[in-house]
Amino acid sequence: MKNIKTSVNETLSQWRLDEKKALKLIKVAGGLRFDRGIELILFRKDIYDSRPSEIIHNHRFSKNYSSQPIDIDHTLDVATQIESIDDLAPSRIDIGKLAADFKERADIKQNLNEFLRDIFKKAIQTEEAPIQAKDIVLYGFGRIGRLLARRIIELTGRGDQLRLKAVVIRSKLADRKLELEKRAALLQSDSIHGEFGGSVKVSPESSEWIINGNRVKVIFANNPSEIDYKKHGIEGAMLIDNTGVWRDRAGLSAHLRPGIDQVLFTAPGKDIPNIVYGVNHRDLKNDENVFCAASCTTNVISPVLKVLNDKFGIESGHIETIHAYTSDQNLLDNFHKKPRRGRAAALNMVLTSTGAAQAVAKVLPELSGKLTGNAVRVPTPNVSLAVMNLVVKETVSVETINAELKHASLYGNMVEQIHYSSDPEYVSTHVVGTTSAAVFDAPSTIVSKNGKQVTVYAWYDNEYGYCCQVVRLAKYAAQVRRFAFY
Repeated sequence: MKNIKTSVNETLSQWRLDEKKALKLIKVAGGLRFDRGIELILFRKDIYDSRPSEIIHNHRFSKNYSSQPIDIDHTLDVATQIESIDDLAPSRIDIGKLAADFKERADIKQNLNEFLRDIFKKAIQTEEAPIQAKDIVLYGFGRIGRLLARRIIELTGRGDQLRLKAVVIRSKLADRKLELEKRAALLQSDSIHGEFGGSVKVSPESSEWIINGNRVKVIFANNPSEIDYKKHGIEGAMLIDNTGVWRDRAGLSAHLRPGIDQVLFTAPGKDIPNIVYGVNHRDLKNDENVFCAASCTTNVISPVLKVLNDKFGIESGHIETIHAYTSDQNLLDNFHKKPRRGRAAALNMVLTSTGAAQAVAKVLPELSGKLTGNAVRVPTPNVSLAVMNLVVKETVSVETINAELKHASLYGNMVEQIHYSSDPEYVSTHVVGTTSAAVFDAPSTIVSKNGKQVTVYAWYDNEYGYCCQVVRLAKYAAQVRRFAFY
């Protein structure tokens, strides 16, 4: 009995010690964020605003990054060393990945400070002009609009990247104060994504929201032509249209009003560049002022397909998306202009079409004509699953497919887009709130006996994960991207 009691006390004491270290890590992360514009994350998870127990728990993801376990001691060492590098430029850094790489480094004689300085060569302060923040206007404030607001505010930090300045909405109530309060309540609390990490208040004159210290003007308008943004103190801004009312260049160009320089559309566009950040964002020309972030499904399948096509070659394939229902569907049976979507969304699986397979050709022209696609809307409110059944040129195995996608999730151009999961118990609710475009489900990979037919599965938060991709594209197009290490 004495040994059991001693063991219990020792375990609890160690947990308390780890919590104290996690608190110190949060303090370091907060100081770097606000004083120097350096944002620390832990295996793709945000550190700022996390609980100590969350941070300790998130170290479990180290198994996807390292053959050796990474604990709070390792990541705290990395954070404090980063804090000591006075000339490090504003950046976004995964300290979990750094700790994993340091433990598996080839040069075991190199100390941690030297290791970090070597990696951060490109982020050491120079005499170049600092990044100029970009004003953002959200046109529309539905599911995507509110989550974009959350993400932009969460990443504001010192305010030297994207700054949310205004939201444009169509009035629903005669009482403007009541309308702002009701919409603020929807931003503050979400049935799927939980509580917003901060404060949302209506200004005394009922013309603004004050969100974590950011004053966000609320503009009521029925049409873009009604608005002169300069009158609201907005200059050279990017407008993000999340309404879906206009889908082509002619319609979206109506947003190019005084004060607006760029328009980003959060759905597939008809005659404008369709951009999936991480895949074809470098194709976006500097002088392009109307473009789109494609669809949530295109954002999940394009990174995975590019990795597999570049390595093994894709001859043909079929994409099936098991998609959460959306507000376009009916809550109860009612008329809908599209087939099947009139039936109650929360009660039925609804077979419907998707343009994602064809849209991939706009992002990856080399796959044009090689893919077909369809979708099944299912009775869940968020998180979807893309099933990619592919015929490849090279002979492959489950191991080679998984190894290639794991490598892509850790190194290269798409580390923000692909998250690798080796968890055999992974289900859709695990995906809520993920910042990556795709969560590759490694245990589900299937390869035929002849090694030519491959089926891979990728989860995605079709709301928040997509919004994170939109924000990445917005930063790139606005030229406010900082150095990032993942």
